[in-house]
Amino acid sequence: MQTSQKHQSAASVQRMYHQPVQGIEPRCLSHVQILDNNICSDVSSQGTNMSFQTYKEQFYTLDSSTATTGFSHDSPSAVSISSNRSTFSPQGSQSYQSDPHHSPDNAYGSPMSGSSIVDEGNELRNKLRELEISLLGPESDIIDSCSCCFKSGTHQDTSAASWNWDQLMEMIPRLDLKQVLIFCAQAVSDGDISTAAGLMHVLEQMVSVSGEPIERLGAYMLEGLRARLEFSGSKIYKALKCEQPVSSELMSYMSVLFQICPYWKFAYMSANVVIGEAVENEHIIHIIDFQIAQGTQWMFLLHALAKRPGGSPLVRITGIDDSQSTHARGGGLDIVGKRLSEFAASCNVPFEFHDTAMTACEVERQHLRVQPGEAVVVNFPFVLHHMPDESVSTENHRDRLLRLVKSLSPKVVTLVEQESKTNTSPFFHRFLETLDYYSAMFESIDVARPRDDKQRISAEQHCVARDIVNMIACEGIERVERHELLGKWRSRFMMAGFTPYRLSPLVTNAVRDVLKDYDSNYRVEENDGALYLGWRNRAMATSSAWK
Repeated sequence: MQTSQKHQSAASVQRMYHQPVQGIEPRCLSHVQILDNNICSDVSSQGTNMSFQTYKEQFYTLDSSTATTGFSHDSPSAVSISSNRSTFSPQGSQSYQSDPHHSPDNAYGSPMSGSSIVDEGNELRNKLRELEISLLGPESDIIDSCSCCFKSGTHQDTSAASWNWDQLMEMIPRLDLKQVLIFCAQAVSDGDISTAAGLMHVLEQMVSVSGEPIERLGAYMLEGLRARLEFSGSKIYKALKCEQPVSSELMSYMSVLFQICPYWKFAYMSANVVIGEAVENEHIIHIIDFQIAQGTQWMFLLHALAKRPGGSPLVRITGIDDSQSTHARGGGLDIVGKRLSEFAASCNVPFEFHDTAMTACEVERQHLRVQPGEAVVVNFPFVLHHMPDESVSTENHRDRLLRLVKSLSPKVVTLVEQESKTNTSPFFHRFLETLDYYSAMFESIDVARPRDDKQRISAEQHCVARDIVNMIACEGIERVERHELLGKWRSRFMMAGFTPYRLSPLVTNAVRDVLKDYDSNYRVEENDGALYLGWRNRAMATSSAWK
């Protein structure tokens, strides 16, 4: 195809994201169920940080041999005592500062390294000791007590129950929510149940699912801490505090996030433009989607392929399902197949749909029905981080799937993932990472709707909180939210035999065009062959392609 035709095809994909497509519904960024107000909490992080002074600012080099990035963090020092604002508030980031003396194994700088967390932890401990003395007198030993055994799974908090709550309420405004969350997580990590339980009483008065971003996030992180303390992480993750919403309600919550946040559109657009370029001369295209959800992404691509000069190719789509999408759509993949078939027919695109009716961990080569003569394309949209790796199971489905896909000789493989590091991190470090990452996400959600918007509150409760609880409360096979940084994904793909697929400027331009409809604090940058979507100074998601 001529270059002009190539640009025309990519442009048609891009235009689709600014035109209403009948029947298109979103896929949820993360899935959750509702929590009781003001009884949850948990936050912190050590995230991947982007230097976003301008769109054109260059990134530091990303070392592909490690699981880290080289982004700088323009944060002031450590955690602020005086503000409850989010890490990514207009006043500047208030998360932990990266250690300037970081080791080669931690190239992006760890918020846990250096003396800042020690100093801030000691300062908070002193403040809490002052609070304790003011409430119980100088002989109290609550803060220093470790008499409860963490492994017992119980915490009889008789001392906290005797606090003077009137005085406590007066003291709370002097405390910083983020610091109290971090200190509570440290107590849980250390097995200091008495301190943890007392801090949870304090946190209950500080968090709110309808408050500022950090207050809403704190509510869900507190729930995760409680679940971890009581060894009920798996139960809480599956059920939380109430029944799962009916499918129509869950779909509406997904729709809200799809509309007010660009994360899924970033995934759809970047992957579709890459795929459109990779198969520009192909007559039979087989797309294998490892999380097809509602099939929305492929409506955009089908519409673009219908405009291809010389006629549309035959498109085959194989969809792999997940339980949350099954519930949201109210049925199996036959619903997606029918929907896509009808849409393809309306565009005059020859189309076939095949569903595997199994999870990604169960997929083997024979399930994919790859045929000779077809151009194979594989899509991994926010799904590979759910696959257990070598740290969880000897089966290592994360790397097994990559080797399986490589054996198909695909034209291109698209990968979109959250830029976060929670896979093998120990609990406290993972807590800090979760706090930092979701502080940015909650702030990005907050700017799109009024603070008291019930749809936004429900979307956060049903489509984000469950993931947060899972990362904090669960371990082993039960912890399914296991994010990795792009550097680590690069290592895995290259070990499986892949090489990077160069992204053209059309991909970056298309994503930037999509972001025009969103808050100006969203940024997109290309670095080392991949796209980074960021909120203020924090990298939120990456899009890369492989062959």
